[in-house]
Amino acid sequence: MRRILITGPESTGKSELSTALAAKYGGVAIPEFARGYIENLERPYQYGDIEQIAEIQYKEYATLSEDYTWVFFDTWLMITKVWFEVVYTKVPNWIEERLRQASFDLVLLCDTDLPWIADPVRENGGENRERLLDHYKRELEKLGLDWALVSGVGPERMIRASQLINKKMNNGIS
Repeated sequence: MRRILITGPESTGKSELSTALAAKYGGVAIPEFARGYIENLERPYQYGDIEQIAEIQYKEYATLSEDYTWVFFDTWLMITKVWFEVVYTKVPNWIEERLRQASFDLVLLCDTDLPWIADPVRENGGENRERLLDHYKRELEKLGLDWALVSGVGPERMIRASQLINKKMNNGIS
């Protein structure tokens, strides 16, 4: 099984990219869980909500069927860890452990070259996106994950992501 994590700041095309890559490679996209969870709350989210999101994200990773050849994760636990740090300045200890245990063939970090589009769930436009991008870079380096920055507008982003995957996997799919 090949596991590719798509991560990055808000409004950088992660969901679209993970879905398109899953279609291209005949794989499955594990959708972003946090967005739907938060949208369905009838109150502001709390620390416990974010921990529940993290638990479900890890469970999605840990219980994957070995029948999948390609799995593309839209956001996953990396974003949730950063969310804890930015909003609450503390992270449950088990999250660090799970991140260190996780194995990805490649992490695609989405660049902030796409315009930020406001919606009721998004909180970090403007300069915050750049700070978050740097935060993700530091986390990826700290965890020693193989990652690459994906940029480009429109079809360029998908082409660039495919090139990075093909180079990493050396499989010649174009």
